[in-house]
Amino acid sequence: MWHIISTIFPYAVAFAMPLLITSLGGLYSERSGVVNIGLEGLMVIGSFASSITTVALYPVMGTGAVWVSLIAAMAAGALFSLLHAFASVSLNANQVISGTAINMIAGALTIYLARAITGSGNIQIQQGLPRIDIPVLVHIPLLGPLFFKQTYGSTWLILCILAAAAWVLYKTPFGLRLRACGEHPQAADAAGINVYRIRYAAVMISGAMSGLGGAAILVTYAGEFSGSVAGMGFLALAALIFGQWKPLGILGATFFFGFAATLANASQAEPALKVIPEVVLKVFPYIVTLFALVFFSRSTQAPRASGEPFEKGKR
Repeated sequence: MWHIISTIFPYAVAFAMPLLITSLGGLYSERSGVVNIGLEGLMVIGSFASSITTVALYPVMGTGAVWVSLIAAMAAGALFSLLHAFASVSLNANQVISGTAINMIAGALTIYLARAITGSGNIQIQQGLPRIDIPVLVHIPLLGPLFFKQTYGSTWLILCILAAAAWVLYKTPFGLRLRACGEHPQAADAAGINVYRIRYAAVMISGAMSGLGGAAILVTYAGEFSGSVAGMGFLALAALIFGQWKPLGILGATFFFGFAATLANASQAEPALKVIPEVVLKVFPYIVTLFALVFFSRSTQAPRASGEPFEKGKR
């Protein structure tokens, strides 16, 4: 059993990181009161921006182009999310419909641009991020092979963002105002907080993090942009709900999804897992999530004003 866990764990972490950063983006948006089901589309935008940047800069910068592409993906995601922010915050449009439109536009637009720029809907990058062993730490008994062996640099970047995001959300004036806008926007407005500005900022943070999530998929285990992230954005939404809109809860939910999905993918290569039908392992995390959502539906702690348009002066 230990052999299976130590073999699968590094791949599970790599799979979980894009989910984690995208769920964090959704957390910021929903904590401000804006539901963002366009995470899938924002991830696609990030993946596209990252692939184009890597292909363009790799001959000049080498592997450094991959890191630049992550910044480009965050910028592209933040800019594209302005469409959702404008529709949801300024126009008071239905946030679910706006998010759905983001998902539909992103896939079609990126495929069109990819064909116009490269002649193909698929863009393959020359090289992604290498796997590395963390010196010294990799030799720690038990923990070393799990957390510090064959890791990507993007994994530690995303974990640092997680820590920073939790600190900003709970320990800074901006985080306090953001949470106030998601719970009682009218009270926040009466206290002098610009609810529109806070919600715009939260949606753009959501776009930047989702863009990074799409890019992380590309530069770690995918290696090719194809106009889709295989439903990872929707899985990130499920992790957000499963994690009860809290950073540590989201961390646990994404690790659960990552480990379960990796276990299913590796089941045919591990003799000990062949006795379990592959389809059972593949649907296991989704079934558990469905039961958890039903079981905890009465005690869910979603932001009170999540999904409600803000109208200044309305009481």
